[in-house]
Amino acid sequence: MAEIIHRPGVAVIGTGYWGRNLVRNFYQLGALLAVADSNRDILQRICREYPGIRGAESLEEVLKDPDIRGVVLATPPRLHAEQTLMALKAGKDVLVEKPLALNLEDGKRMVRLAEEKQAILMVDHILNRHPAVIRLKEIINTGDLGRICHVYSRRLNFGRIRREGKALWDLAPHDISLIMNLLGTLPVSVQAFGGSYLTPGTQDVADADLVFPMGIKAHISVSWLNPFKEQRLVLVGLDKMAVFEDTAPWPEKLILYSYRLKWRGLEPEVEKAEPERVHLTEKEPLKEQCLAFLAAIETRIPPTDSSGMEGLQVLAVLTAMDSSLEESRAQLMKLDDPVGDFLTKKIEAGTDYTAHPTAVVDSDVVVGPGTRIWHFSHVLQGSLVGPECNIGQNVVIGPRVRIGRGCKIQNNVSIYEGVELEDDVFCGPSIVFTNVFNPRAFIRRMSEMRPTLVRRGATIGANATVVCGHTLGEYCLIGAGAVVTSDVPPYALMMGVPARRTGWICRCGEKLGLDLKCQVCGLEYRETGFGLEIKGEMEV
Repeated sequence: MAEIIHRPGVAVIGTGYWGRNLVRNFYQLGALLAVADSNRDILQRICREYPGIRGAESLEEVLKDPDIRGVVLATPPRLHAEQTLMALKAGKDVLVEKPLALNLEDGKRMVRLAEEKQAILMVDHILNRHPAVIRLKEIINTGDLGRICHVYSRRLNFGRIRREGKALWDLAPHDISLIMNLLGTLPVSVQAFGGSYLTPGTQDVADADLVFPMGIKAHISVSWLNPFKEQRLVLVGLDKMAVFEDTAPWPEKLILYSYRLKWRGLEPEVEKAEPERVHLTEKEPLKEQCLAFLAAIETRIPPTDSSGMEGLQVLAVLTAMDSSLEESRAQLMKLDDPVGDFLTKKIEAGTDYTAHPTAVVDSDVVVGPGTRIWHFSHVLQGSLVGPECNIGQNVVIGPRVRIGRGCKIQNNVSIYEGVELEDDVFCGPSIVFTNVFNPRAFIRRMSEMRPTLVRRGATIGANATVVCGHTLGEYCLIGAGAVVTSDVPPYALMMGVPARRTGWICRCGEKLGLDLKCQVCGLEYRETGFGLEIKGEMEV
């Protein structure tokens, strides 16, 4: 007998081009209870096509239904803020089509109300659910592409030209969200330029340059005036390039291009390898996003790459781009992270740090100035967190744990007693530290904890596991998914299960060649009895 899955009931508001796709997916998932549309003929046709669902001619009618837990808004962007606020006030969770809103203040009101109501607010940035994007992020985290230096995307089409709105606001949100997700950060500045050719005042073509931390640059091109459809993203790394082409057939959607630069005397020569087609499991990104919304309704935790906070960050970038466009001189616009407004400042025991209202910091904890602690995280008794750290969502630290200065701890990481991080350590999403070697639920062994020390500058990739009782050397890099079962030398590049050294890594994060000289920053190294040291330095 097939398993019966009980899902939260949702209603889709708006059955236009994109709304019909949402209706189809939520109906197939067994979650669709109602559809609302002001056009009675369309509404009747939808109800005939999907038997058993309820029809409504207004959002207000849907919000009165106690069986509906989630509202999905596929309405024009000018209505997003008003309708989202109405739904949140009625106690509903919301998935809203991009962009979150048309101005930053409305976006902040939406996110703040969701926080006050403890409601789920998500934005339909479906590319973050695409199998190619998920796999590409894993490849980036392993360091297989080398240092990312440039990203460019093209989202071009001919058709669905709108007299209301701009191509930038219609097409660019997906690319902004996608690039920020892959790079794990916001841009620090943007510069945009475009043109209005069909409707005065409505830019149907736009280009934008974005500058990210560490000097990474990106370029986004969007247009309603292209003779063919193109949806392509290219990441250029120093070791490989990755091309994600969503309009290509599944076997061709994600391709890696390897190349090496070699010198013959004073002449550079590029060596190219055959393109590598990355195997992907075929899944519809929209259906995966619908499943993510239903899961968030149940767990009360939205995915960070399509949460209201993430939508607000995308909106901040869009707003800066639009301001640059309006200046008509492609003015360079600086960016600040808007989600900082949602942190509560705390001044305790001589420290000055910020924490989200849902975070818990025990009374005898010391947190350094400039540190930020995000949603649902808990710093337990006796712990010390240094200054200028960033503690992500759903992180547990302690009890009695020491974290150094400038550490970045990504979402879903637990750092238990016995683990110590020195300065500038990076912990990728969902990594695991153990502190007891042979645990049993029915035998108490906390007195047998084995200490783990992560030296300064080390990086631990997403989903890696560090078995207790070992030291990770300065500036080492642990690849995504690796399992560390022994001490790690300084500057070692570790991959696999169990993790083994596959090379050496520079302090700047670049893989070193056989000559142990970094081709990016110029530092030179020499081998010691255990690891590397920089030539000319007195200490490692």
